Amino acid sequence: MNDRKSEVTIDLSDVASPLELQQRLSRSLEFPDWYGKNWDAFWDAITGLVDMPHQLRLLGWQTLKDRLPLDAELLRACLEKMQKELPGSASTVVYDIDRDTLPDAVRSSGRVKGF
Repeated sequence: MNDRKSEVTIDLSDVASPLELQQRLSRSLEFPDWYGKNWDAFWDAITGLVDMPHQLRLLGWQTLKDRLPLDAELLRACLEKMQKELPGSASTVVYDIDRDTLPDAVRSSGRVKGF
């Protein structure tokens, strides 16, 4: 550990199952191969197995919440708990909304960062 990246971006917009979400998180955050792919294992990984990036950008957050509401809530809860309990190691999390869920006027105006 001790090699924190400045930012990691994870596109969650096409995640279709809880297992796929765990696999995407594991790959993107460089968890060990033996990672258990469940929320207890996720907590253990982010708090003791890997260095979390300074900023974690989650693309497609609204789509994930719509498709997998329980898993989206558990992911957010883990990340928020880490911010409270281990603020020096936790990521600043950016929950990016999906461009396609924005009203047309907002999309075309460019008023949303990153679009």
